[in-house]
Amino acid sequence: MYEAVHAHPDGESTAARFAATAARMGYEGVVVRARDATPDYAAVREASGIDVVDAVEIVASDPERASGAVGGLRPDHTVLCVRGGTNRLNRFAVENERVDVLTRPMADEGDVNHVLANRAAANGVRIEFDFGPVLRATGGERVQALRHLRKLRELVADADAPFVVSANPHSHLQLRAPRELIAVGEAVGFDPDTVRDGLREWGDLAARNRHRQSESFIGPGVERGRYEE
Repeated sequence: MYEAVHAHPDGESTAARFAATAARMGYEGVVVRARDATPDYAAVREASGIDVVDAVEIVASDPERASGAVGGLRPDHTVLCVRGGTNRLNRFAVENERVDVLTRPMADEGDVNHVLANRAAANGVRIEFDFGPVLRATGGERVQALRHLRKLRELVADADAPFVVSANPHSHLQLRAPRELIAVGEAVGFDPDTVRDGLREWGDLAARNRHRQSESFIGPGVERGRYEE
């Protein structure tokens, strides 16, 4: 299972600190979804003993700016995420096959409906279940976050859309072990296997994209190689 983290300078902790903490918690890898962080990924992998995935999370004010960033950053990163939070950005992300993950779709003024969930399923865009607000908010904000997660879970299940799970940590102190995220998921109506699947999906996505970036890959089902006549 993998967790997707915000490393310094986008977050408060370095990629190395995140990886070391995640390894102790039983994760197999971390996805460093950063805009400005450029850690030595090979060194962090060696030191922590777990996988460390080069990712980027695009934060834009509108779809036009997000589109330019996707075009410029897609070739340089293993995993590409677009942060939602408005209906226009959510729609842009789920309709773009170059986007791997729509993050924080229910934040701020964002919302998801059956149409967007179906588009995510059609284009293979993962929708993030962000457990962060449930873990760190209080009062009415926490109640609203729970309501949003329940609604999103139902929409994703109905559309059979792909998804990932994350606590969205900006510090290694905000990391939570898989068993803790499973407990949060159960409060929202997820079964434990669904939460595990959402954590594994980060790693599966990274493995798929790394394969596609390899020299042998030409297209889905077509690869370069030597074959007997």
